[in-house]
Amino acid sequence: MGLRETGESWTCGRCGAEYPVRAGIPRFVASEFYSESFGFQWNRFARTQLDSANGTTRSRDTFVQKTGWSPAALRGKRVLDAGCGMGRFAEVCADAGAEVYAVDLSVAVNAAYRNLGHRPNIHIYQADIMNLPFPERSFDFIYSIGVLHHTPNTRVAFLRLLPLLKPGGTIAIWVYGRQLKWLIGSEILRVVTPALPKAWLLYACRVSIPLYRVHRIPVLGRITTVVLPTSMQPNAESRWLDTFDWYSPRYQWKHTYGEVEAWFEEAGLVEVERGAVPVAVRGMRPDPSD
Repeated sequence: MGLRETGESWTCGRCGAEYPVRAGIPRFVASEFYSESFGFQWNRFARTQLDSANGTTRSRDTFVQKTGWSPAALRGKRVLDAGCGMGRFAEVCADAGAEVYAVDLSVAVNAAYRNLGHRPNIHIYQADIMNLPFPERSFDFIYSIGVLHHTPNTRVAFLRLLPLLKPGGTIAIWVYGRQLKWLIGSEILRVVTPALPKAWLLYACRVSIPLYRVHRIPVLGRITTVVLPTSMQPNAESRWLDTFDWYSPRYQWKHTYGEVEAWFEEAGLVEVERGAVPVAVRGMRPDPSD
């Protein structure tokens, strides 16, 4: 876009369009569009998954598992977090010494800014993955964990990220797989749940906290997990969050390794590898100078 920061706004050098800075965050979209459930979710559960808040390394461990990257490899690198939510993985990368550019379409960026906006190596933007405000070949690493399948078209969203990757840079994504064990029952409920008022759905999803014990009962649990599937996270707050996260989004596509690897091949990426959990894939943009 050729953007310039001008006080309380950013200006496009090509077309003159102005984008406001509100609450410290440049806003390159006029609304949340289809992502409103995530804005609601991450402002309600703003610190549940933040390692610095919960005293664990769960987000760090998840990041390593789903990208295949050692955090040490990110030191001094420019990293794009495509769909940052409240900033759990941006924190991991910043702790590793990366310069992190964290974007989200939803007002989850407000929670991310409250959590991480004070850190000089984290830059937060409200923007659309389909039209990000960065020059081509800007980033050494790009990751999108649990985000692209919530866009209108997972493949298109992935391909829109590729021009931003430097030659020799690496991209890693994780999307939902079709083999998820609670897929059938939950998809029946999802015919209705995304249309419910978010506050009502949040309250309803709280049933996941006591239902956890029922799901664990032999024989009976096999029935209840089909009729009313919920998260089986041991932590009650995380269980409530994950259940809402499953039932609330407007879009929620599922993919196979074959599909995702075909996108990487279409994009001309090399050294394509599967991650430790389905469906995680990473690949490198070739560097013609090598």
